[in-house]
Amino acid sequence: MIELQIPGWGHLEIQNLVLDFNGTLATDGALIEGVAQQLCRLHEQGVNIYVITADTNGTVRKECEGLPVEVLVYDSTTVAINKMELVCQLGAERTASIGNGRNDRKMFSASALSIAVLGEEGACVQSVLRADVLVTSITQALELLLSPHRLKATLRG
Repeated sequence: MIELQIPGWGHLEIQNLVLDFNGTLATDGALIEGVAQQLCRLHEQGVNIYVITADTNGTVRKECEGLPVEVLVYDSTTVAINKMELVCQLGAERTASIGNGRNDRKMFSASALSIAVLGEEGACVQSVLRADVLVTSITQALELLLSPHRLKATLRG
C-alpha cells in the first residue's frame, strides 16, 4: 500500500492501481521498456494491479504474462464504463488510475488519484483535464507511486 499525507490535498492511501494498456503501458501493443520491473516493485509494496483494456492490438495477455497484474479485456463500446465501474468496485477512495485515452476520463473522475500519460500515442484532452497529474511517460507515472513524496511536491497547496 502507498500512504501519503499531502498538505492541502489530504490523506492518500492507495491499495489498488488501475491501468490502461495501449498508449499507457504499451506502444503499438508492446509493453514499454522498464514497465515490467516497476509493476513488480509496486506489487511488492502491496498494491493490487489491474490492467483493463479494449486490447486494440490483441497483445495484452501475451505482454502481461508473468506480471503480477490482473488483465481484464472489454468491448471497446463499453470499456470506459467498465474502467469506472472497476475503480468503484475496488473502492475509489483507495484506487489510483493511469491512462491516456478518451475511455479513461470516467475512471479518472472516480479515482482517488489519476495520472494522465502524454506518451507516443498522445493523450485525450478531456482525460488530461480530469487527471490530477500529467506526465510524459508511463515510467514517470509509476515512479510517482514508487517515490510518493514526488506526488506531495506536485499536489500540495
